[in-house]
Amino acid sequence: MSGTGITYTRLVNWLKIILPATALVLLSLMFLVSKSIDPTTSLTYARINLEELTGEQKITHPKFSSVTKDGAAIQFQAASAAPDSGNSNHFKALDLEANISTPDGAHVNIIASAAEIDGTDNRVNLSDGVTLHTSTDYRISSETLTATLDSTYVASNGPVEATGPMGDLSAGDVVISRAEGAEGGYVLVFKDGVKLIYDPKDKGIPQ
Repeated sequence: MSGTGITYTRLVNWLKIILPATALVLLSLMFLVSKSIDPTTSLTYARINLEELTGEQKITHPKFSSVTKDGAAIQFQAASAAPDSGNSNHFKALDLEANISTPDGAHVNIIASAAEIDGTDNRVNLSDGVTLHTSTDYRISSETLTATLDSTYVASNGPVEATGPMGDLSAGDVVISRAEGAEGGYVLVFKDGVKLIYDPKDKGIPQ
């Protein structure tokens, strides 16, 4: 019994030393780990992300529609658009699609990878590869294209390649506009060195 009492007393005395020491070690480790994470670094990253979000004024999937002075309806939509920092009435858009419907029932669909919209001059400059499809079944491709917002006017201002009812053709420029005169309709004009490859077989015309 006396031997057991001595062993128990010694155990209690050792625990009185070991347990406080262990607690001090764990507490020290907690402070060491917390010091390895710099809270100011996380705050810096959070501040940068916030500045990017507040500074980038980008609109996703914007849509815009208007009616020109000659009565044509124009609709624009894009994947994204952002204002130009140097001009409050100037915007840049990506993956833009435009649809023009004229009063005489014609339709024009335009797709471009990039576009710049100038609200001051009511003009849209499309670039980075532009495709145009008319309701008269002309498919036109060009590197650039300009369209106006207040009147029906579209011009490539550069070389184009096209296919249509007359065949395959190339030209230095193409223009869609309203013909002169009060009763004038809308015309599609290829100009500046037009070359046409006419093949009646491909157009379904009997020989």
